[in-house]
Amino acid sequence: MSDANTQTPPEEQRVADPRTTTGAGRPTSLGIYDKPKPGGVTSIEIVAVALSAVWLVGVALFFIITPARPPAAEGEGGLRFMTTMLAVFMPVAMIWVAATAARASRVMREESQRLQAAIDAIRHAYIAQAQGGNIRSEPSVARKLDEIAAAARKTETTLATFQSRRDENRRPVQQPAATATDDQPALALGTQAIDIAPLLSTEDFIRALNFPETAEDEVGFAALRRALKDRSASQLIQAAQDVLTLLSQDGIYMDDLRPDRARPEVWRQFSQGARGRHIAALGGIRDRSSLALTNARMKQDPIFRDAAHHFLRRFDKSFAEFEKAASDGEISALADTRTARAFMLLGRCAGTFD
Repeated sequence: MSDANTQTPPEEQRVADPRTTTGAGRPTSLGIYDKPKPGGVTSIEIVAVALSAVWLVGVALFFIITPARPPAAEGEGGLRFMTTMLAVFMPVAMIWVAATAARASRVMREESQRLQAAIDAIRHAYIAQAQGGNIRSEPSVARKLDEIAAAARKTETTLATFQSRRDENRRPVQQPAATATDDQPALALGTQAIDIAPLLSTEDFIRALNFPETAEDEVGFAALRRALKDRSASQLIQAAQDVLTLLSQDGIYMDDLRPDRARPEVWRQFSQGARGRHIAALGGIRDRSSLALTNARMKQDPIFRDAAHHFLRRFDKSFAEFEKAASDGEISALADTRTARAFMLLGRCAGTFD
């Protein structure tokens, strides 16, 4: 293996070597995957040897210079010998105990640095890959949401067309063209599709805000399909989908967050207009990494910032309507959804709870 390495040109060695070099020519550490340094003689052992030698030389000079003592009485010779040995070798033993502890501390510190370097490298590599567009374009859940939204718009358009044709056959008088307002197709006699849609139940609203668990979650998709037919709920769901997709680009997923739970009374105060420290308990996200990445994205990315503020406004308005008829249990269930966790994270970064 050594022969192959010596025959390889420097350029090929630099390509084959997984480590890159810094400007000073030193290889960049690979963190926990780097090869540990060989355990040779370090400065700690050198200092310990020097101190031990100094002590032993001093003891030898002491016995040479000190005049001879009179012979000990019978029975005291052994005791004097043991005391002398302890006085000579006890300091040497303490020196090497301290050297061993210092070496162990140094090894632990190096291992900690390697582990931290590995974690930082993994985080930076993932973020760079996500921002570079090398990861998968969009999760299956997001594609399902787009398909459901398109199907809902197609159904409403078809219903409007059918109703208009039926009215034309019944009344030959020319009717003025109906104008669509608020992104909803208008039906005959000014009736909008949202006006004939069934009311959204509280259970479906909460289930839709949590989004389907998997691509096979038929109950979740059914609740989401019903929620998208409600104008207010669909606006909140689309805003939540936008921010969740943007957060996932930085490796932030709501399932990984475990926020502190706030009492329903605090949520009701927020619904009634309270802000600042009165509702500080709602900002229960404690994940420092997610907070730091989100704060940086809010400051540097205007698209993310606009999407976050739009989502916060939609959540504020929708929750104010939801709270009027919701029980404490329903408020607690909504607070545990992915949409509510995104509100806690973005609200804390935006200063809603300061």
